[in-house]
Amino acid sequence: MQQLETTLKAALRAAIQNVFGTEVPAAQLTLQPTRKEFAGQFTLVTFPFTKALGKGPEQIGQAVGEWLVANEPMVSGYNVVKGFLNLEIADAEWVKVFEQLRQTPAGTPIPTGGPQNVVVEYSSPNTNKPLHLGHLRNNFLGYSVAEILQATGATVTKANLVNDRGIHICKSMLAYQQYGHGETPQSAGIKGDHLAGKYYVLFEKHYREQVKQLEAEGVLPDVAKRQAPMMLEAQDMLRAWEAGDEEVVSLWRQMNGWVYEGFDATYKNIGVDFDKYYYESGTYLLGKERVEEGLQKGVFFKKEDGSVWVDLKEEGLDEKLLLRADGTSVYITQDLGTAELKYQDFGYDLSVYVIADEQNYHMQVLKAVLKKLGKPYADAIYHLSYGMVDLPSGKMKSREGTVVDADELVREVVEAAKAATLEKGKTEGLSDDELNQLYHMLGLGALKYYLLKVDPKKRMLFNPEESVSLEGHTGPFIQYSHARISSILRKAAEQGIVAEATMSGLTELHDTERDMIQELGRYAAIVTESARTQSPAVVAQYAYDVAKAYNRFFAEVRIFGETDENKRAFRVALSAQTGQTIKASMGLLGIQVPERM
Repeated sequence: MQQLETTLKAALRAAIQNVFGTEVPAAQLTLQPTRKEFAGQFTLVTFPFTKALGKGPEQIGQAVGEWLVANEPMVSGYNVVKGFLNLEIADAEWVKVFEQLRQTPAGTPIPTGGPQNVVVEYSSPNTNKPLHLGHLRNNFLGYSVAEILQATGATVTKANLVNDRGIHICKSMLAYQQYGHGETPQSAGIKGDHLAGKYYVLFEKHYREQVKQLEAEGVLPDVAKRQAPMMLEAQDMLRAWEAGDEEVVSLWRQMNGWVYEGFDATYKNIGVDFDKYYYESGTYLLGKERVEEGLQKGVFFKKEDGSVWVDLKEEGLDEKLLLRADGTSVYITQDLGTAELKYQDFGYDLSVYVIADEQNYHMQVLKAVLKKLGKPYADAIYHLSYGMVDLPSGKMKSREGTVVDADELVREVVEAAKAATLEKGKTEGLSDDELNQLYHMLGLGALKYYLLKVDPKKRMLFNPEESVSLEGHTGPFIQYSHARISSILRKAAEQGIVAEATMSGLTELHDTERDMIQELGRYAAIVTESARTQSPAVVAQYAYDVAKAYNRFFAEVRIFGETDENKRAFRVALSAQTGQTIKASMGLLGIQVPERM
């Protein structure tokens, strides 16, 4: 496709040179796809050339179009709409493009000249609660961005920083200590991450009751929140943990072990994985060393109470706490340590942090602090800031238990996919195991596509009904298109139709065939753009466009009813290339596609 555009630009330069006697650099010739309502495949905007050529935009388009049709065999027709020259490319050229596409199928690495050594950090769960809907957007985004960057030829490491220490886990531990009575995931019959989450909610319930009681006794609200007995006990537990208290550390290990088992089951079920795990309990001490380094360099300072701060007012970020007065670390402390550990391990030239936009300030501070410390990897840090997922009832809150649980949501979408598939009654020939795999593939495909088709930067509203829909602009619509193509290829094999048959004699294409080749030819540009913007939504839209174009082709063109052997072989080959492109595109989103449906 790129070769076709390069050749076309050379022809346009020749046309302008011959008609107007003026040389135009290739860089100034910007081609865009022709709008659907006009004939043609490529459009040149002529407005920018009026001054240099001394003619109106329509005159330029008319003259250039006439010259191309008369002198350039690759251009079969043209039309001018105001300052837009729409060019129709000869069918023989599209056949050449298709043959080139088959030599470098979708899924072949596409070098972009971008970063080559990348770490993508995503998921980053707290060990005091199970994964919820917001975590799903994070996980799907991180996994997809890693796959897309890998498709450009980069070496990508998928990293997970587990927030396994801090006041949040101490809250769950304290509540378990006081109200757990030795309960375990086995005795309770629930996953370990759900058990920890249960006690986090329980802590908040009793804590709020204590705050209310203190306020009723005349204590000011802010003071009541700080002096509530459970909060003081949780802070004592955090200090005890950092001091290595045997009993506290033992409980911490036990509860985190339960949570990790739960997380692993969820990760496996939603189809995401990691190459490297980091734990805040293993990075915060290195972070403290960096804080000490900053004090020695004079870029950090201590306040009278012993707390350590950095002044970032020149960077427009105010002062930031790096270490509490009692010596315990805060989030930024361990983030300093983790950034260094990742650089030691992988020497990255790009480190992507997939974190919600409510942490924009925090990430700006991290980068600014690393620059103050003179770290060589500071500029390699990139915050993939994504919008939060809201519910129709408002914002999710873990501490109040008003979240959409990830495990439950996946169960629901799989059940919805099962019901929709059975309703269509097209399950013959599939075993129970194959059917269950299909339901899971469709349900998860619907959910992933729903969350990934929205630009990451946009805040989104979660609509449960839309998320499980199998029709329209959805993952299952694209999955169904792939299954249809697989069925066609099986039938072609049964009939002995060889997709590799020569196409040299093919000179005339149907409109939908031409559109299909042009759509398939966009794959490399789509992956490049998606990697540049780190937006899986670009790939999601493309996969839908390809599936939609194929469904038009299928509706308007006969495949097995075609009597011309060359055309029949071409249409089977076009179907195979489309199926491969859909599979590769959906794979970049972490979505599997079925062979049968």
